[in-house]
Amino acid sequence: MKTILAIRVNGRWREDAVAENALLMDYLRDGLGLTGTKQGCDGGECGACTVLVDGEPRLACSTLAHSVAGRNVETIEGLARDGSLSPIQRAFHEHLGTQCGFCTPGMIMASEALLRRNPAPDREAIREALAGNLCRCTGYVKIIESVEAAAATMAAAPAAAMGADA
Repeated sequence: MKTILAIRVNGRWREDAVAENALLMDYLRDGLGLTGTKQGCDGGECGACTVLVDGEPRLACSTLAHSVAGRNVETIEGLARDGSLSPIQRAFHEHLGTQCGFCTPGMIMASEALLRRNPAPDREAIREALAGNLCRCTGYVKIIESVEAAAATMAAAPAAAMGADA
């Protein structure tokens, strides 16, 4: 049976008829065409499906869509603004934080949540924040370096903006 799901996805309020047992991942991918949320293990073990719900990482493969009704859901597609990559997306690109790219959306979303709550994380904090996200292609070094680079860019951004206003 379908019921109406009212939810904010990437800043836009929506109301859609969604099956009561639909997973958030299926709603995002199949219902909204937001295929950046990857279907990996289907068991909540790999982190490829990580999205942010009210700013906190959540595994979309093990979350019922209706359980996040009325809340704010952000996917990898929602991070870019006006056609420009977000600082974390840009850092993953520039610092080779991605190999095959399958885990990258989940890694980026977990990193985004970390940087919002801790703008200057040390390597241990980065490792802890990414612990639920598996990558089969790398040794995680470039991923950690990408998060560090994004943190540095974001820290410099307010100073650059203040300099432009002076």
